Amino acid sequence: MVAKRQLPRRPSVRHSQSSSTLPTKGGEDPNVRFLAENSDLSPKQARELIREHGHDRDKLLKIARKMKAES
Repeated sequence: MVAKRQLPRRPSVRHSQSSSTLPTKGGEDPNVRFLAENSDLSPKQARELIREHGHDRDKLLKIARKMKAES
């Protein structure tokens, strides 16, 4: 009897329960998704802002708008 080879699980790969859902902008974090969708920031920029300024959505939107106005 030949044993099946167990492949190591990759922690970075997440399998959704439904294959019909597409990944959303910002990934799994709803705060990152909200900020990325309601401003023109990338998810990476949104994560950085949240890390620096906390989770207050009004404050984050003001900062994001100011960042876009300056660029």
